Amino acid sequence: MDVRSRNNVVVTGRDDGPTVLLAHGFGCDQNLWRLVVPELAERYRVVLFDHTGAGRSDLSAWTAERYSTLDGYADDVLVLCRELDLRDVVLVGHSVSAMIAVLAANREPDRFAKLVLLTPSPRYLDDEDYRGGFSRADIDELLAALESNYLGWSATMAPVIMGNPERPELGEELTNSFCRTDPAIARVFARATFLSDNRADLAEVTVPTLVVQCARDAIAPPEVGQFTHERIPGSVLVTLDATGHCPQLSAPEATVGAITAFVDGP
Repeated sequence: MDVRSRNNVVVTGRDDGPTVLLAHGFGCDQNLWRLVVPELAERYRVVLFDHTGAGRSDLSAWTAERYSTLDGYADDVLVLCRELDLRDVVLVGHSVSAMIAVLAANREPDRFAKLVLLTPSPRYLDDEDYRGGFSRADIDELLAALESNYLGWSATMAPVIMGNPERPELGEELTNSFCRTDPAIARVFARATFLSDNRADLAEVTVPTLVVQCARDAIAPPEVGQFTHERIPGSVLVTLDATGHCPQLSAPEATVGAITAFVDGP
């Protein structure tokens, strides 16, 4: 299957600029990048896509077996890069796609010039001295609620993930995005997301990396961003004065500023 059709690939921006590949998070699609794309497209060639099973991707290409772990998504990123002959790619991964980006870059480091990990979390579960932000009981309750009433879960969780209660339209947008996702696909992706542990993969990253976190994030607290930064050799950590887990929507100017300063820097 042609990757452009399978993953609803959209290419915009400058033909002569660096290639920036934007990978969205759980329950989302490429539309959540829309506030940062115009400015990025003035400087770079921007490649957008929907993960298999999300947005306007070809849902017939999704299988529970392939996408029960983040490895299937990382393989898709690499296939996309190969089929579009993308080289020296700046891969920007949001939320769970930050770890998908890490997996992809570790497999084919020569394909990527830089990584930008936006509100990453290598493990959501707390573990001894590691604080991921959730206990096992929290995750079990979250997954049980998602599996029993996905639409209700979406309406409850999306505003928590987005933060910014004084801007309810942001939470509503994320709720609507979640609700467009097939519940069966969302259940599998949620388990792959919230039960994954990619802490050991961080030390294997050899690509120059920027870690971007928000000062106030209920899903990935500052300790998680600090942990990610400390484990990736030579990485840079930027903390945005922003609230929520989706700064590309809640703080697009600051998000663009962090990305462009890193892409254009040494």
